[in-house]
Amino acid sequence: MSQSLATVAYLGAAILFILSLGGLSNPETSRRGNLFGIIGMALAVLAAVFGPRVSSGGIAWIVTALVIGGGIGLYAAKVVKMTQMPELVALMHSLVGLAACLVGFASYVDTSVQYQGAEKVIHEVEIYVGILIGAVTFSGSLVAFGKLNGKIGGKPLLLPARHWLNLAALLVVIWLGRAFIHAETVSGGMLPLLVMTVIALLFGVHMVMAIGGADMPVVVSMLNSYSGWAAAATGFMLSNDLLIVTGALVGSSGAILSYIMCQAMNRNFISVIAGGFGSGAPAKKSGDAAAAEPQGEVTPITALDTAELLRDAKNVVIVPGYGMAVAQAQHTVNEITRTLRDKGVNVRFAIHPVAGRMPGHMNVLLAEAKVPYDIVMEMDEINEDFPSTDVAMVIGANDIVNPAAQDDPASPIAGMPVLEVWKAKHSVVMKRSMASGYAGVDNPLFYKENNRMLFGDAKKMLDEVLAALKA
Repeated sequence: MSQSLATVAYLGAAILFILSLGGLSNPETSRRGNLFGIIGMALAVLAAVFGPRVSSGGIAWIVTALVIGGGIGLYAAKVVKMTQMPELVALMHSLVGLAACLVGFASYVDTSVQYQGAEKVIHEVEIYVGILIGAVTFSGSLVAFGKLNGKIGGKPLLLPARHWLNLAALLVVIWLGRAFIHAETVSGGMLPLLVMTVIALLFGVHMVMAIGGADMPVVVSMLNSYSGWAAAATGFMLSNDLLIVTGALVGSSGAILSYIMCQAMNRNFISVIAGGFGSGAPAKKSGDAAAAEPQGEVTPITALDTAELLRDAKNVVIVPGYGMAVAQAQHTVNEITRTLRDKGVNVRFAIHPVAGRMPGHMNVLLAEAKVPYDIVMEMDEINEDFPSTDVAMVIGANDIVNPAAQDDPASPIAGMPVLEVWKAKHSVVMKRSMASGYAGVDNPLFYKENNRMLFGDAKKMLDEVLAALKA
């Protein structure tokens, strides 16, 4: 393939990636967006493998690597459950960071191209920054993976003087960067490069360990952004325009998504990085805060009584959460929705921006179950409708329906926008137990007079509700 043809292929792939992002912004066009992304990536890979920069002898090695990597990806896509998707995404981000590190070291030790003067300085800065971002992304993503799948606790690890530690690490990295750029030989620059890499790896671990469980959706989108910038840095090192464009698209879209997530949680990006949210530490109680503490006892309800409530209702709002994903109950939820709509009940879904462990997690689950897109509403669209709702049914959600966010200024989630399900005539919360949510905060909703608790596995309980509705 000639250089001009490869350039045209790269341009076409870049356009397809942009169209892919546009399609993925809406559930109704997401399949088309996914297809654009697949075609664009296939075009980019073919242009890279058969382009003028790869010798005929190297094609066999590349194809072998593609077969192995593609096989692993295909296997993961088939066996990974939807509940495991957030940790799979975090793991994929770590691989992007690792690739950036390896490419950076390979580019530095490669002496086939000699750089002089300003060109040499620019190339070494690209290598240094690429490895720095890649190392932070790699280690941070591995910690996020551990937190998401439960191997690492959700509570933040808050080291004494952690901000000063981060500042000291940054200053050392800058000093090492100066030493790296002024190194006369490859061997002379390797030591500061290796030390910086170790510091970056430790910083990635420290950064994510200090972030509480409630902020994990933001962390996933943040690491998505980091992986994009790592890919862009790799593109600069390899002088690959498509990789630069693709990395910039991923990095900027991930940054925008992180901003949206922070807005949804009434947080700012710096406070997320600083960590501590969701520590579950007891709040200081003033008079108002003490009054907002849960009072009274919960009122349980049976699946049969829940079905009666739903059958008698005119307006029903269903709030899905991570518990629905764990129980794989989305298909039963769709059956209940269809049954109620056939009986003339107005059923809608309320989606909080950070429901689940990954942005868009609940939307994907409902789309998989073929829930109609037009009844899936965002938080801002449906919150004002709860006072006119007969039954609000919460399936495995906790923090996103916690009234303490509005009523208790001392709560760790104070100020976080939530779905106001307690304003409905009746609310039914489905949970396995009274355990607190991912943020480690108790929920006063469970104790309200108009709330009922349906305890048990969501799939089993919903199957009983569906059977009662059909009977």
